[in-house]
Amino acid sequence: MSVLTEISENLQKGKAKIVKQLVQQAIDEGIPVKQILDEGLLSGMSVIGEKFKNNEVFVPEVLVAACAMNMGAALLKPLMAQEGVEAAGKVCIGTVKGDLHDIGKNLVKMMMEGKGLEVVDLGTDVSPEAYIDAAQNQGCQVICCSALFTTTMGVMEEVVKAAETAGIRDKVKIMVGGAPVTQDFCEKIGADKYTPDAATAADAAVELCKAI
Repeated sequence: MSVLTEISENLQKGKAKIVKQLVQQAIDEGIPVKQILDEGLLSGMSVIGEKFKNNEVFVPEVLVAACAMNMGAALLKPLMAQEGVEAAGKVCIGTVKGDLHDIGKNLVKMMMEGKGLEVVDLGTDVSPEAYIDAAQNQGCQVICCSALFTTTMGVMEEVVKAAETAGIRDKVKIMVGGAPVTQDFCEKIGADKYTPDAATAADAAVELCKAI
């Protein structure tokens, strides 16, 4: 079994320490950093993402797999900069103003990182202005808004309007999600994409980044 296959399989089992050791082994063997990332870490996370989408694994398994991925990725990050390896895109994510729920947001963030995206996490209770600031100042191609309350969903429309006011609406895509959010609501407020779950959100974000 190749070391990259071992990385992928151990990541899926959430064996963080072993993943870290195997990533170091792959680096020592001179395997290119992008290959370790794509064929080891991201391929393992991709399997977890698909299984999560199909209800074959659940949140705890995703959390331990993401932890293993992050430990492996920490070794690769400094080398990626040296080799000029670029992320698949850059997004900012947060739960909208008035809403303090972060489990869904964190899950989406993990899935997105598992697809090779760079994610700026704005946390919870995020104002429309904070999303726009992050997009402008950190070069994010996609703004991702999460809400769990029907009472805070309206803030998503404010984010769309704030992007228009700032003159960046043609440069930045806006994704929305969360329990009360629907495709109809997404279209009504003029957002670009609604996804029903974390794994689909990650796939959609990659496609949006490619399109920009």
